[in-house]
Amino acid sequence: MTSAPQQAGANQGAAMRFIMLALLIDMLAVGIIVPVLPAMVGRFTADPSEQAFWYGVIAAVYALSQFVAAPILGALSDRFGRRPVLLLGFCGIAINFFTTALATSIAMLVASRIVGGAMQANAAVANAYVADITAPADRAKRFGMLGAMFGIGFILGPVIGGLLGGIDLRLPFFLAGGLALANLAYGYFVLPESLAPAQRRPVNWWRANPLSSFRQLVALKGVGLLVGVLGFAALAQFSLYTVWVLYGSLRFGWGPTENGWSLFAVGIVSAVVQGGLLGRLLKSFGTQRLAMAGLVSSSLAFVGWGLATQPWMMYAVIFANLLGAAVSASLQGLVSAAADERTQGQTLGAVSSLNSLAAVVAPVLAAPLMATVSHLPTSDWRIGAPMFFCAGLQAAALVLAVLHFRRQARRNPPVSPQPAS
Repeated sequence: MTSAPQQAGANQGAAMRFIMLALLIDMLAVGIIVPVLPAMVGRFTADPSEQAFWYGVIAAVYALSQFVAAPILGALSDRFGRRPVLLLGFCGIAINFFTTALATSIAMLVASRIVGGAMQANAAVANAYVADITAPADRAKRFGMLGAMFGIGFILGPVIGGLLGGIDLRLPFFLAGGLALANLAYGYFVLPESLAPAQRRPVNWWRANPLSSFRQLVALKGVGLLVGVLGFAALAQFSLYTVWVLYGSLRFGWGPTENGWSLFAVGIVSAVVQGGLLGRLLKSFGTQRLAMAGLVSSSLAFVGWGLATQPWMMYAVIFANLLGAAVSASLQGLVSAAADERTQGQTLGAVSSLNSLAAVVAPVLAAPLMATVSHLPTSDWRIGAPMFFCAGLQAAALVLAVLHFRRQARRNPPVSPQPAS
């Protein structure tokens, strides 16, 4: 029987380029929205308080939509193949952007973001596609390449959104919609299917709901506590995203320009590590050790940001936290290796839903914590409480990772070589 990697092997280069471009557009879309979506919401609200409320609603429904849709799209891709689900996703993303650009009410904005969240959950299907065409030993490296696309998108997106939004708030959304349509056309003519018909399975709708997906994820041999590691690590990262701009503004008096440059630095580090250094790091550390080293590094980075008293210290920590940028790819590689070819879509869909759930929960926890210390003098160490909270979450992920890998070592002790007779 021909394996899935062999099936797509002839066009593997084109397929990988498509997937990388797909996720680059996803992250460009997220980045483009950062500087302009609040202003779009402000067009349909009466005052800043109402604007903040509806912006929070839009952010929450977007994340909830991703949370629900990711395992469903993953299960559909296990049944019908990756290609049609990916193409459907890009069609939906384009519709979302054009609808947002043409919105005439807050209800239209909310509806468009629900569609956008559901369709951008196809990142999980993209991960499953990469798993199909990649040998297990190389998956962490390939996931790192995808992570690099996220980093590049995070570098370029806010810049593009800010420049075009300064001309017209709708222009960034029209551009993002056009890019999605171009990627749809490219995928239609170039992208091969990666999942052989013999490896497909019927959709079990009960198992395709997010909570059931989590149970299956936990039950996968070799995953176990890694679900907790993924959850705590994602919650730490999304909490950081929630408070980064607020923290920089409060602690150092940063405005949009300074915050933009700091996010540019974060994106540069992510792209360099995941796109260029990850292969070498994996060879040096191995996937498990790299995951733990990255969790240690990022835990210390959160503490460093919380204790920083000068802006240059924030940059110093960003560039020192190289190993932290390798955590996500390492953990995804470990989870993917635990799933078989028939369940890659649903497994990685469950991982994506876990991330989406963290995106919903993080603002509820981190934003109020930032508010409770906002009255303190900028020199008070307690103003770093949100960063220390993130450090605690990452440390919890590290503890669970250590426990998981020790348990795995006890279950699978190394085999001693037999003496020659």
